[in-house]
Amino acid sequence: DVTEIEEKEAQAKQEEQIMKEQELSNLLHEKRYLKALGLAISLDRPHTVLTVVKAILREPEGRRHLEENLVRLRKDQKEAVLAFLVTWNTNSRNCHEAQAVLETLLKHEAPDTLLQLSGVKSAVESLLPYT
Repeated sequence: DVTEIEEKEAQAKQEEQIMKEQELSNLLHEKRYLKALGLAISLDRPHTVLTVVKAILREPEGRRHLEENLVRLRKDQKEAVLAFLVTWNTNSRNCHEAQAVLETLLKHEAPDTLLQLSGVKSAVESLLPYT
């Protein structure tokens, strides 16, 4: 009978998830946005990434801080953010943040680098009608 083992594993995953949520909350409170972005992306939480982006943009000189943080993301993290912003852009409440992130990516990444991101072609096709 492996039921007990599976229950322990599920409980451990749930506890780990709660710990990461608390860490994310602490990072936002401490205004450590780069780590908060990385953690939210690793948790595959588009809404949480959006919350971090909104928090950055509320800061004085928010655009500059957004650029500083997005430029420092890894390639896989930028791919995830690109996928997230496609969804954000379809909602009028979040389109300004999506456009800010898109502008930063387009401004600071070379076209050849952007073309190497997975899903960039479908993202552009999805962004065009709303942009």
